[in-house]
Formats: sequence, C-alpha cells, structure tokens
Amino acid sequence: MKVLVTGAAGFIGFHLTLALLDRDDEVVGVDNLNDYYDPALKHLRLDEIANHSKVSNFEFIKADISDRSFVEKLFVDNQFDAVINLAAQAGVRYSIENPHAYVDSNLVGFVNVLEGCRHSKVKHLIYASSSSVYGMNAKQPFSTGDRADYPISLYAATKKANELMAHTYSHLYNIPTTGLRFFTVYGPYGRPDMAYYSFTKAISEGRPIDVFNSGIMKRDFTYIDDIVEGIVRVIDLVPKSQANKNTNAKAPFRVLNIGNNNPVTLRRFIGAIENSLGKKAIENLLPMQAGDVPITYADIGPLSELCGFHPSTTIEAGIEKFVDWYIVGSEVAN
Repeated sequence: MKVLVTGAAGFIGFHLTLALLDRDDEVVGVDNLNDYYDPALKHLRLDEIANHSKVSNFEFIKADISDRSFVEKLFVDNQFDAVINLAAQAGVRYSIENPHAYVDSNLVGFVNVLEGCRHSKVKHLIYASSSSVYGMNAKQPFSTGDRADYPISLYAATKKANELMAHTYSHLYNIPTTGLRFFTVYGPYGRPDMAYYSFTKAISEGRPIDVFNSGIMKRDFTYIDDIVEGIVRVIDLVPKSQANKNTNAKAPFRVLNIGNNNPVTLRRFIGAIENSLGKKAIENLLPMQAGDVPITYADIGPLSELCGFHPSTTIEAGIEKFVDWYIVGSEVAN
C-alpha cells in the first residue's frame, strides 16, 4: 500500500512509520517539525527511520497540513491507498495558553486532509482522536456509545470536532473513516511534555515532581507497541456504509477506543519510574489542574472484536523499556 502519515516525526507517527516499512508499505511522511517541544527529538526519530532497511520506501516532506495549497498538491501528486492523520497540536494544558495553534492544526489542517481524501478517492482515512473527548463522564469504562458532548479543554473540543467532520465527509462523499480515541500513549522516543518523560528526567536529576490531586488520578496508560499494532490491524479493515442507530444518516464511519483497558493510579505510575531508576521521587503535591480529568478508562471491546486487539504490556514493563531508552539511547533526554 501507499500510505500518507501526517505527524510522521511525532511520537506515534514515528513508531507507526517503522511498522509500515516493516510490512513493505510505501510511506510518505509529513511533519512541520514545530517547536512545541525540542525539535531535536523529532530529528532523532527521523534519523532512526533513515536507518531502517526499507528506508527507500519512505519519503519525508517538511510541511504543515494547515497549508491548503500544499495539501492539495500532495494529494494531486500521489495516489494514497490509506491516510493516517496523526498531525495535531497536542496537549490539554497548552490549549489553555495558545488556543489558535489548535484551531490551525486540528481544525483547518484536518479539513484540508478530508478534502484531499475526497478528491483523490482514498480507500481509508484513519485519524487520531482522544480519550479527552469524554470529559468528566462519570460512567466507567468510557464507551464509544456514551455521550461525549461536554469537553473540558479546547484540545478535547477539537478532537470531538474531528469526529463530527469525519462523519460529515463519510456521509456526503462515502469516504471510509476510522477515528481512534487514544488513551495516554507512552514509550521510547515519547513526548517530553508527557508526565512519564518529565517525571523520569526530574527524578533522575534529583529535582521535585509536581503531583496533582495527591496522585490518586487514574490513567489508562497504553504502551506504544500495543498502540501501533492496533493501528496497523485497523488499516486493512475498511468500514462499510451503515446507518447510525440514532439517525437516518448512512456513512462508512466508525470511532473506536484504543487503550490498555486497565487504568492505573498516578501513584503506581510514579512507583514504576522509581523502581526502574532505582531512585525515589521528591514530590510537590498540588490540586487538580484545570482541564484535567480524574480517570480515563477505555472500553476496547469493539476494537478487540473487529481485529483481535489485546494490549499486553503492563505499566511496570512499559516504563522499564522507556527508562532503558532514556538512560542509554536518548541523545536529547540527557
């Protein structure tokens, strides 16, 4: 297959690109290499892709999907079998400080991708949504059948908007789309703004870490290898047009949770880092932050039924792999 991966120098995009090359796909990767976090890490990921034995099947383009003329030309110049849209301005807390970045990338950029898929008859569009769309839903675990109409951050609102936009294009233009609601992805080459990375760096350097809500929050931490396996399985399972049970609208559209289905407390998460580093954390206890939620917990039944997805990496095993990479393999982390 010929696959477009947007956000290819990002955390998930990098690991996914390697997996696609492993299965002999031809990959075009797009990323704007912005400075939301240190671009050196993005270049490190691209260097790793360059070392892949099938790198001749990979083309990288530095560009922004919010650039309409670029995206139009990209789809004219290529006939993609599948598009995996992972490019987005990430971060719940940053969306409070810089809302316009989320509008440009997550909304304008996504409609550009949708238009490209529409005009080039892409066989399957897969795009990143987020567990944050569930907001402060009380029912656990979070199910895609639950209402997700009350986001508590602009980031979450843009991800919910992506799902609505995708449904519209699926209905109007018969574009098969699959939205994946990611649940706290972690692992080697991960994002420095995520807690597991910043905690590891601070603890290893003997600096205090900010622990919100006394560490009793729970997250459905999902190891990157499990996430990538789920994405790759979904690519070839193109949704067929079906009626929404609540409306008469028909569309080849679906939204799925992709998580570990096993939330752990922030306290256990910190303990896993301490054990892997062999060093205790100095904690600065703080109240819950605006935009944060007390728990994320994925109902992955529909995804498991669709493709046999069964994540197997425990938080202790996954954190140990991350810490090993951080200590030995990261030129940026230290």
